[in-house]
Amino acid sequence: MSRQIALLRGINVGGHNSFPKARQLALAESLGLEDVSVLLQTGNIVFADPGEPPAETARALRDRIAADLGLSVPVVVRTRDELAAAIAANPFPQAVAEPKSLHVTFLSAVPADTARLDALDPAAFAPDQYRLIGRELYLWCPDGIGRSRLAGAVGRVRLGVTATARNWTTVTRLLALADA
Repeated sequence: MSRQIALLRGINVGGHNSFPKARQLALAESLGLEDVSVLLQTGNIVFADPGEPPAETARALRDRIAADLGLSVPVVVRTRDELAAAIAANPFPQAVAEPKSLHVTFLSAVPADTARLDALDPAAFAPDQYRLIGRELYLWCPDGIGRSRLAGAVGRVRLGVTATARNWTTVTRLLALADA
């Protein structure tokens, strides 16, 4: 069975945008989504492919969250195969041994203008590194994201698309859940 994965941005972070796991499950099911699972409290919803393009699923979830909870929550949706491809495309295979040092930012579309991102001088942020590959931005912070100046610099770059990040542990757990 084909699956989709919804990634909600900014849910249950620092006491803001409270949206408990049980409520995420109920909201997804209220849209007619089936075989729904929620991973963690941070907006990771896996479900049977509803037969709609991922962008339509994202819109439906975003609109229902706004209507039911009064929250403006950006949503990015990937198919199971798109998530598997993002994992396979990881440009930092050495980072897999320390999965919390590797983050993937999922973008709603390929950015039309990456000049500001391209202008970041990689040498100024060593040993941290990033790579933009299609609709995924990979960020490797060997000393941890909390100490990374590159994470802050990349986060300030506006790419003109919806973006939400997950650490490698969460990314691989989402694929395992989609395959279960």
